[in-house]
Amino acid sequence: MNFFEAIVIAIVEGLTEFLPVSSTAHMIFTSSFFGIQEDAFVKMFMVSIQLGSILSVVVMYWRKFFDKNNLGLYVKLACAVLPALILGKLFDDKIEAILGSPRPIAVMLIIGGVVLLFVDKWFTKPVVFSEKEVTIRKAVAIGFWQCLAMMPGTSRSAASIIGGMQQGLSRQAAAEFSFFLAVPTMLAVTTYSLFVKEWGTEGQGLTGIEMMMATPQNLPIFLVGIVVAFLVALVAMKFFIGIIKKYGFKPWGWYRIIAGVILFTYFSL
Repeated sequence: MNFFEAIVIAIVEGLTEFLPVSSTAHMIFTSSFFGIQEDAFVKMFMVSIQLGSILSVVVMYWRKFFDKNNLGLYVKLACAVLPALILGKLFDDKIEAILGSPRPIAVMLIIGGVVLLFVDKWFTKPVVFSEKEVTIRKAVAIGFWQCLAMMPGTSRSAASIIGGMQQGLSRQAAAEFSFFLAVPTMLAVTTYSLFVKEWGTEGQGLTGIEMMMATPQNLPIFLVGIVVAFLVALVAMKFFIGIIKKYGFKPWGWYRIIAGVILFTYFSL
């Protein structure tokens, strides 16, 4: 992977991480277009540059993250992330196997799109309008909903937002709690990807850190990806909140369906 490919993939990650369209799916399609989707460093890169998007959440909502009167938020997020940590570890190998397979991911884009067309009609009477009103029980329930996104193409943000709305959160509150939940979730995933998981042939794989040190250009490529994803995600979050306030989730549903059909056709040729 060269710098141009890394920057394009990072832009795609920043644009789509917090949208209900599956950032992983879009990065896999992009890497497949470049013909590099099976490379171990590329797979690690696509998982780990989400750290940049995570940092954008902390920067955008720094008042809530560093509010000493809102320490309950940390407890709720710690409880909500537990299901993903446990199930993610159990199904890690199966998830990695799908990272190089665009067609099943395109199918999940379409299925998720159909769900988004109707989700606004299913949950019309919210009772929770702020993360401070989210109970630990509701947070854990949202955490289990988030686990649906372990299948690439499902969308972590879509799963957690729908889970939030099912638990009585308003669209905006569900979206913002999804942003907050991304921080511990993706921080754990990135840490595991960089320091624990061995990428590549079983028994001969390297951790993310080892791969970054394997060639002179890998570390600079990774750092550029982090910075680009961070900057683009800042803009994308503000854009997304504005769209769901005005139009709900139906536009994203149609986008997923159209994109899924086009991409499934393209990768079937």
